[in-house]
Amino acid sequence: MSTVPAKPFVLYTAGTPNGRKVSVFLEELRAIYGERVDYDVEKIDISRNVQKEPWFIKLNPNGRIPVLVDRAREDFVVFETAAILLYLEQHYDPERKLGFDPVSHPNDYSEMLQWMFWAHGGVGPMQGQANHFNRFAPEDIPYAKQRYILETKRLYGVMEIRLTDRDYLAGPGRGVYSAADINVFPWINVHQFAGIESLDEWPSLKVWFDRIKAREAVQDGLAIP
Repeated sequence: MSTVPAKPFVLYTAGTPNGRKVSVFLEELRAIYGERVDYDVEKIDISRNVQKEPWFIKLNPNGRIPVLVDRAREDFVVFETAAILLYLEQHYDPERKLGFDPVSHPNDYSEMLQWMFWAHGGVGPMQGQANHFNRFAPEDIPYAKQRYILETKRLYGVMEIRLTDRDYLAGPGRGVYSAADINVFPWINVHQFAGIESLDEWPSLKVWFDRIKAREAVQDGLAIP
């Protein structure tokens, strides 16, 4: 009796911006390299706190999605979205299609890291708080809602400054599509959910957003799980 070979990765995820960073990145890699970066998806119901169950805590002590298990490397476990993207870029993007070689292009690599870490400490948590106070808080707190919306808009303005006369966040010239863009795009993709109805206030950001959203691999990644 034949058995179907296991796919190289297992992605434990949910339909959140952080989860979709990884699914978009994997879909982009799969579009380039084929089935060698194929993956299984295990949907985690965060509304039921499945990510806090003991079996999941063994994978990620922080109890958050996403988590990637690399079957091809002895079931090595990676958590934290930016760390997962960098891991995949390091081990599974030998042509550096979604990143930069830190040895031959150290400045471009540093720019990519700077914008990834900026998003990890900026847009993600600020817009996440805007989502919470606008959508899920048990009481209406106008100060909190205004604070986090204004801070999210300020951070959109930072991207507007960077993207003026550029196509992408990192890289030479007008920039090169990379993990830096993928790491922040899923947050911008849900700007309306946070209470920001339009990106018209940031024209360069809007052009960047539309350019990335039109990519087939991005659309595939946004549909997971």
